[in-house]
Amino acid sequence: MGKLPPDLMERYVFKKLGANDPRVLVGPALGEDAAVIDIGCGKVLVVHNDAITGAVETLGWLAVNIVANDVAVTGARPSWFLMSLFLPQEAPEVVEGIMTQVDNAAKELGMAIVGGHTEVTPGINRPIAGTTAIGVANRERVVSTCGAKAGDLVVMTKSAAIEGTAILCTDFADVLRSKGVPERVIEVGTSFLGKVSVVKEALVLAEKRFATAMHDPTEGGLLGGLAEVAYASGKTVVVDEASIPVAEETAVVAGALGIDPLRLLSSGALIATVPAPLAGEAIEALKREGVPAKVVGRVESYRGCLVELHRVGGRVERLEKAYVADEIYRLWQSGIT
Repeated sequence: MGKLPPDLMERYVFKKLGANDPRVLVGPALGEDAAVIDIGCGKVLVVHNDAITGAVETLGWLAVNIVANDVAVTGARPSWFLMSLFLPQEAPEVVEGIMTQVDNAAKELGMAIVGGHTEVTPGINRPIAGTTAIGVANRERVVSTCGAKAGDLVVMTKSAAIEGTAILCTDFADVLRSKGVPERVIEVGTSFLGKVSVVKEALVLAEKRFATAMHDPTEGGLLGGLAEVAYASGKTVVVDEASIPVAEETAVVAGALGIDPLRLLSSGALIATVPAPLAGEAIEALKREGVPAKVVGRVESYRGCLVELHRVGGRVERLEKAYVADEIYRLWQSGIT
């Protein structure tokens, strides 16, 4: 379950991309968050398409925020939203709750909902959404995932597995209760839904030109996001587990379910690579906007792996592929709900 592995993408997808258009400055590529299209006058159109398949109770809110994040990390303000919504035959009435969340999220970000498609679909047992966000940016200020330079420091905002924690505390709440997780933890974890946007911090870093690369770590969690930055940039990212912020609530629910929070959906935590002399200034700029941030690693020339993770206790874990299976899909497959 989850994303297709990179080898299958290379074999079956990236070789079949239709007509060549020189206006496409950034097209489909592993690790890149959005397409960047030159529309003239020094402006680019930024477009990102994604799907929400691993959440139910929070689907509408995530549908807007996840794609908005992936537009914002290029330096473009997300302005327009479209969604294709597929509903199970057994419960088509859930559309009202989903659209209420979509409406609220779009209003909070200042985005207009400009189109989409809604249908009852046979063969599915929960709602699924395909979503698109669009924005406009100045061409010279676009930030890509592939821009990380050796010597950059890796700055991370907020904490790991924000999105995953919110999903676990909603869709898996009864399971957590059965494992003795306190109600207070579940309530606080549910509130993490309000932290999944990285639009504010991404635009701060882009506008002040602090970041050489930015990424919204979604599927595969923080490790997946770091691996994609490293792959796109042709570098190795070295990170210490002890330096990675993990909220108490995330640690509790992940521990109860036996999952790794560093491999759990992590929208809400922005990854940015920043030249070392600018890292302190970048962190202070984020903090002035109310966004906590810290250095969690560094970028080095490629040395045989994409991510070198130094675990607490001394074990070193090396990721050689830009693909990390997300823990949320393992839970869905287990039927634990």
